Amino acid sequence: MIKLYLTPSTRAGRVAWLLEELNLEYELEVLPFSKEGLKSPEHRARHALGRVPVIEDGDISIFESGAIIQYILDKYGDNGLKPDVQSNEYPYYLQWLHYCEGMVMPPMNQIVVHTVLLPPDRRDETVLSQAKNLLSKSLKPVNANLEGKDYLIGEFSAADCMLGHSCFMANRFGAVNEDMENIKRYVSNIESRPAFQKAIALGTESNDPLG
Repeated sequence: MIKLYLTPSTRAGRVAWLLEELNLEYELEVLPFSKEGLKSPEHRARHALGRVPVIEDGDISIFESGAIIQYILDKYGDNGLKPDVQSNEYPYYLQWLHYCEGMVMPPMNQIVVHTVLLPPDRRDETVLSQAKNLLSKSLKPVNANLEGKDYLIGEFSAADCMLGHSCFMANRFGAVNEDMENIKRYVSNIESRPAFQKAIALGTESNDPLG
C-alpha cells in the first residue's frame, strides 16, 4: 500500500487528490508545517530538503508531485485520467501537466514566501508585487484554454490534479483576477468534486500555514 507524507496546503494535496480520484487505498502521515515536522532527521532521510509530498510504496521512496502522479498512473492504472498516447488530447495533457511547475508555481512560491513564510519585517512588497504580476500573466493562457471547457483538456484528467490544484491555491491567495472568469468557473468545478474535497481537508486539524 502507498504511504503518503502530507502537510496541509502544499503540493502533497495533488497526490492525495489523485489517490482519491482513483479510489486507491493509502496510508497517510500528516507532518506539521514546522521544523520538528518537516526538518526532522527522519523526514530528511526521505527528502533531503525536508519537503512534501513523499510517497513510499514497498521499497520505493520518491518525491516530486509530478513524478509521483506519473508513477501512480503508470503502476496502478489511470482509470481514464490520462489520455491514450496516440490521442489528440495527449500532447495537451502533457503540456498542462508540466505548465504547472514551469510557469505557475515559481511566482506563487514567491507570494507564499512574502505573505506567509517570512516575518513581516523581512517581507518585500516589490518582490511580492512582481510575483503577483507574473502569476497573473502565467494564468492568462490557462484562462484562455478553458474557454468552453470544464477541465484543461475537456474531460477531467490528472493534469487537473497538478495545474488545477495550483489554480485553486492562486484563487485562495486572491491572485485570480475577476476577469479570469474561466479559471473562476474551473476552480468551482474542482471544488465540487468529492475527491478534491476529501483530499484538501486532510490534516487540516494540524498546523496549517495558510490558514
